[in-house]
Amino acid sequence: QALARVSTSPGSRSVAFGVLGRFCKLAMAKPAKPSLKSLIKKGDLLICPGVFDGISTLIANKTGFKALYMTGFGTVGSHLGVPDAGLASYRDMVERVRVMSGLADCPLICDADTGFGGLLNVEHTVKGYEAAGASAIQLEDQEFPKKCGHTPGRKVIPIEQAVAKIKVAVAARTSPDFLIIARTDARTDLGLEEAIRRGRAFADAGADILFVESPESEEEMAEIGRRLGDVPLLVNVVEGGKTPVLSKQRYVELGYQVAIFPATAFLAMGKALEHVYGQLKTNEDSLSCKDHVTDFKGFCVTMGFEHVWNFDKAHADIEDEVRESLKKKPRV
Repeated sequence: QALARVSTSPGSRSVAFGVLGRFCKLAMAKPAKPSLKSLIKKGDLLICPGVFDGISTLIANKTGFKALYMTGFGTVGSHLGVPDAGLASYRDMVERVRVMSGLADCPLICDADTGFGGLLNVEHTVKGYEAAGASAIQLEDQEFPKKCGHTPGRKVIPIEQAVAKIKVAVAARTSPDFLIIARTDARTDLGLEEAIRRGRAFADAGADILFVESPESEEEMAEIGRRLGDVPLLVNVVEGGKTPVLSKQRYVELGYQVAIFPATAFLAMGKALEHVYGQLKTNEDSLSCKDHVTDFKGFCVTMGFEHVWNFDKAHADIEDEVRESLKKKPRV
């Protein structure tokens, strides 16, 4: 519409198309992401690091992972500064999904807790996450308010309610490439047998990936693999958590195809911040921090400043060009 209002005189047309050319070069659409489903293979393990804000997403994306995981613990902590205990709303989280999926060149798995309510809330959440760009949504069977899966005090809802949520989630999605990850937290309070029973019921309800939270030994993980391994299995690797931290090959041997590492990055960030803030407080300067910070210019590139610099360069003369064109344009 803006271009349509420009005069059709040769000078004005050249300016208009020059502007359009610059815009097209600088705003080319990203290539389509591969489907998450295509990345999940028997006999291999898809490594998904946890991301929790724009900076972590950009760094993980730059590193070249095939898929990323939007961690609830990290996202709630980064965005709101509160525990992962059911305090974040659907609106809090779906906006983070939109930001992070927009920054990532690869599929993003997104934590949606309990679906933020009952069945109608689950439908709304699935539609919202899919529209915001997530490649998969993770839904769990905890009571509301939920808690982090490696902390005590978690309670689960009755199995029939949990299965109903998965059925609604499957029906609510628009594309079959948008995957439903069904998580059960039953192991801690109700035992492994109940957790496996729920996993099978979730698979029968249409879940694409099963996530039995917090198995406490390799033997338990092997049992999950034997009895639920006909459906892709996800392992939640939390340093200091309840589940054994193992090698990639060992997780494959136990029957898993997807591994999320939700806490690794924010635990590393926490340690780094504690160190540099401590040094700054003690020494009252940053001289002792130089070996513990990344290169500023390189970080600017990671944050996307190359686009800003190229944009400024490409548009440096645009106002002068328009001014000259307007001088040549006959007055009406």
